[in-house]
Amino acid sequence: MMPTNWGKFWMKAYSRSKENHMPHIVLVAPNLNIKEVVNVRIHSECITGDLFHSNRCDCGDQLDKSMRYISKTGGILIYLRQEGRGIGIINKLKAYNKQDEGFDTIQANLELGFDVDLRDFGVAVDILKSEGVRKINLLTNNPLKLEVFKDSGIQLFKRVPIETEVKKENAGYLKTKKDGLGHLFNSF
Repeated sequence: MMPTNWGKFWMKAYSRSKENHMPHIVLVAPNLNIKEVVNVRIHSECITGDLFHSNRCDCGDQLDKSMRYISKTGGILIYLRQEGRGIGIINKLKAYNKQDEGFDTIQANLELGFDVDLRDFGVAVDILKSEGVRKINLLTNNPLKLEVFKDSGIQLFKRVPIETEVKKENAGYLKTKKDGLGHLFNSF
């Protein structure tokens, strides 16, 4: 059990290998009932946003909003160790430099020789199944996260938008997420 600013959560680590010292992290609200529809947030690691509260992205704000929601309503947060859309922190910092040169986040990854998004959300499905979860509401704006549940054996009841305040430092980033990656924003 881990007490946090949002409330208490059971904390678990998931890995496919004993040698993996950077496992995925799962936080489970104590009021979770897996027989009901479970609120789930799949959150990819973002050291700059989650830990240092960077305004370049909305990741930390989404994490905070999701933790508050799950603490209040019950659910699971799956924290996937897939920094920088899967390119890692070193390459993410290189991508930041490219963004400072005028590239958007998609162009920056491509300039560095990476695909637009290298993350694997299928591991979240495996984690939910191991937790016994079969019905979910997914806290997300990302259509790729919705897609992973098609034919997964886990029934997706609804999408819960996780929208945050647009800041001058992340407006371009959010526009790229909407226009280039198809993220579902109601207010942007």
